[in-house]
Amino acid sequence: MKSVALYTLGCKVNQYETDAMIELFKEDGYAIKPFNEPADIYVINTCTVTNMADRKSRKMLHRAKKQNQESLVVAVGCYVQAAREKIEEDVYVDLIIGNNKKKDIVKIINNYLDKNKPEDNIIDIHHTKEYEVLKISRLSEHTRAYIKIQDGCNQFCSYCIIPYTRGRVRSRAARDIMSEVENLVAHGYKEIVLTGIHISSYGLDFQGKEYNTSLDKDTDKKNDEHFILLIEHLSSIDGLERIRLGSLEPRIITEAFVKRLAVISQICPHFHLSLQSGCDETLKRMNRRYDTKDYKICCDILRKYFDNPAITTDIIVGFPGETDKEFEMTKAYLSEIGFAAVHVFPYSKRAGTKAADMKEQVTDGQKGTRSRELLEKVKMLRERYFSQYLNKTVEILIEETIELEGRKYDIGHSKEYIKVALEYVPNRVNTMVSGRIKHKIHEDLVFCESSH
Repeated sequence: MKSVALYTLGCKVNQYETDAMIELFKEDGYAIKPFNEPADIYVINTCTVTNMADRKSRKMLHRAKKQNQESLVVAVGCYVQAAREKIEEDVYVDLIIGNNKKKDIVKIINNYLDKNKPEDNIIDIHHTKEYEVLKISRLSEHTRAYIKIQDGCNQFCSYCIIPYTRGRVRSRAARDIMSEVENLVAHGYKEIVLTGIHISSYGLDFQGKEYNTSLDKDTDKKNDEHFILLIEHLSSIDGLERIRLGSLEPRIITEAFVKRLAVISQICPHFHLSLQSGCDETLKRMNRRYDTKDYKICCDILRKYFDNPAITTDIIVGFPGETDKEFEMTKAYLSEIGFAAVHVFPYSKRAGTKAADMKEQVTDGQKGTRSRELLEKVKMLRERYFSQYLNKTVEILIEETIELEGRKYDIGHSKEYIKVALEYVPNRVNTMVSGRIKHKIHEDLVFCESSH
């Protein structure tokens, strides 16, 4: 029996695709090995979002070959799509497979092993309209499942390479999504997270297509209508207790969209609303298609229909041309919105993007200083958000049991994605419980008193 080990770099979409590839290997009789053990084949699902991601991808490819010189090392995904020539020259890599070919990975590898001759497994991602159909039925985590609903992006933000490696927006047929979720719920999963490269564009490519299902027949609707219809249909699945949304583009947050979202009981009031900067001039240079006024209106709409929702975001610090004044505007804007959590990323120059060639690049020292300042601000905002839930009762999905300082706890998340610990009770993993938030155990973990 041939053995294969897989390793994932990058986003949740990559992780989903790796899980799907694992299932394909299992179906073909392969033994799945941990990545740090000897295997016949190593598959590295690469990332190229930053230059650092490129370096990590190369590092893992080289590590794989060093673990077993006789192994077949296979690079798949975004880094392959972005740097084909460089990888073809890499003596540590035997086979390369681009995006939209992951569904064929077992066939491609078997053909290579039979012929010992690689074929061209990289497509012109810019011109494909095909959604690559991958699916999962089981995961190692038995409470929450990430569901990929679309691929590609049409936004072309000036700092981002992803549209060049993932192609244009391609949406998955709703019937396929429904089928996958129904199967996962039947296997015990209680929460799904809808994910993709740009999920707010779900359905953008449906216009003019026909599908033999009532879910997909109405092709003249705007893409936000397709998205909310998908969510509404998913909410009808018996046994599905939570629907969490991945990162959203602010422009999808309209009164009509949120009004329909708010009546779906399974929706988690946790909205990761992409921002990147709190300064309008910086947003223009980033080619983001909204300003801070638009963004605040979106937050106000969410707070109108949901009681104290967790609004989270990402911020890029030190984008080219960012002055001290622009940075201070971002810092002030974070307080104005009152985020529950913020991920802070120092700007990383990515070859092939417009931002990489912009003048007035910010020094690494300035990025570091600003990042530390922003992280202090973010810590205060997180404390403020947690404090609003003290002595309030929340619903928790128990995900695991851990031991902390000699005591056992059940660990889970509330619908607002607050991570909580409760006194250990046997056999509570993958069950819903209610608890009253009492105090912090450490920075990102609060203690909950079970309700009786």
